[in-house]
Amino acid sequence: MKKIFICILFSLGATFVVGQSYDLAGGMRLGTDWGLTTKYRFAKKTTGEFILQSSLQREELILTALVEQHSPLISRRFNFYVGGGLHKGWLTPKEGEIIKDPFGLTAIAGIEFTLARLNLTWDFKPAINLVGGEQKVYKQTGVSIRYVFLKKNEIAKNKKKRDRMRRRAERRANGGGFNWRFWEKKN
Repeated sequence: MKKIFICILFSLGATFVVGQSYDLAGGMRLGTDWGLTTKYRFAKKTTGEFILQSSLQREELILTALVEQHSPLISRRFNFYVGGGLHKGWLTPKEGEIIKDPFGLTAIAGIEFTLARLNLTWDFKPAINLVGGEQKVYKQTGVSIRYVFLKKNEIAKNKKKRDRMRRRAERRANGGGFNWRFWEKKN
């Protein structure tokens, strides 16, 4: 009973931890399809992901835009995410074929691990073509390897540092800030 109680407390505490430890990451996606991927955190536990991929099985290029919700499993560096979005593809038809370019809905679910500036993910990404495409449903899985360009809150930290430096420069320009020789009059 004690172990169950500790597990429940740990799980509840983990839900209040921020979902990921970076603001911007980009890299490669390898799997049933291969390509480039970029993730940007725009809310506390929410990211936007863009994937530009080409298929080894089909002659097409697909651009996918996803919104993902992150939940920590053990810590903010190891988490689970789910989401969905839209995809648009461009086919290279074979001679004599008439196939419309695909457009449809995409879902995604996966796990993510971030260590220093390296972000690794594994995910399952089914896609349903509403229009066009060679198939109605694509079942994709992949591993993404990304470099973390901006760590969590790095933009805010840099802005605070710039503001602090600006205020310091203003104080110096206005006579050095606090008048330590208060008995002397300033000109």
